[in-house]
Amino acid sequence: MYVRHLADPDHEDGVVRLADPLPCGAPSTSVRWWPPVMLDPQWIDENHDAFDVFHLHFGFDTHGPESLAAIVSALRRRRKPLVFTVHDLHNPHQPDTMAHQAQLDVLVPAADALVTLTPGAAKLIAARWGRPALVIPHPHVVAADDIPARRPRPFTVGLHAKSLRPNMAPLPVLEVLTEVVAEWPDARLRVDIHTEIVEPGPKHAPETVAALREAQDAGLLTLHVHDFFSDEELWRYLTDLDLSVLPYTFGTHSGWLEACHDLGTTVATSTCGFYDQQQPCLTYRHDQSGLDTEALADAVRYAYHKRPSWQADPGERRRQRRRIAHAHRALYERVLTRNEKTRW
Repeated sequence: MYVRHLADPDHEDGVVRLADPLPCGAPSTSVRWWPPVMLDPQWIDENHDAFDVFHLHFGFDTHGPESLAAIVSALRRRRKPLVFTVHDLHNPHQPDTMAHQAQLDVLVPAADALVTLTPGAAKLIAARWGRPALVIPHPHVVAADDIPARRPRPFTVGLHAKSLRPNMAPLPVLEVLTEVVAEWPDARLRVDIHTEIVEPGPKHAPETVAALREAQDAGLLTLHVHDFFSDEELWRYLTDLDLSVLPYTFGTHSGWLEACHDLGTTVATSTCGFYDQQQPCLTYRHDQSGLDTEALADAVRYAYHKRPSWQADPGERRRQRRRIAHAHRALYERVLTRNEKTRW
């Protein structure tokens, strides 16, 4: 979604983004994640005539520093500049930062240009690696034509634990939410989890499921267990919330927050990343040292009493997307020009 929305929505911007190749044997309809085929020195050697700039966003989780260094070497051998957008300074899928930091220690110094989404992230990149990063904000997630109409309902607070990603600690957050939401007779708490959390398998989390079932039996929340939402289902879910509480304990940026901003759903999230530099939101401290329960309760009460309206203006989002597209085009031209003048 992010990469698709880097293009100018109204005009050809002169940038062709190659389709993500399917790995050998994957069906054309597959939605399963796999390491990007392009992240391979052999692919670069075999396809270097098909691209001018190699722009890396995600997908290098399974590559160690040596593998990433080989990819960088292949790009330099083929005289192809590397642009790297630093979305995550702490990978939300990895509680231990060492592996991700080792990857960044290869990519950040090697990139011909760096991009990130917020000034706070850019400042941290400069402090850690002594390199400037161009700040280009996250584009819209939901297209204006896809925004569902809001429906009458009680004030609804949503907590979506997904598949219990390592940066999520929902149970301490849940304890606060059940107490605060119970203060108002016209409010309800909805909690969602993915089916794989409930069923036997590698993601099964019996203690979390038991706590959620107990709270539901006590009438404190409504529990929804389901497979991954489609985009349309996710937009409807978010539109049916007044407040989406993100139970993150570490992270950097959030596409979920951007979707909520498009849809007009207020977000309460941790101060652990740079979420509040992306869009207006409510914040509370929640990190690996613990949860500020009073700050979270205050955020929920503020959302209930003030009903903040922070929905994106579709016209401005479209203009922003054009600016984002032009900023990327200008960046690609700069690294290509610099590349032509540099002897490798």
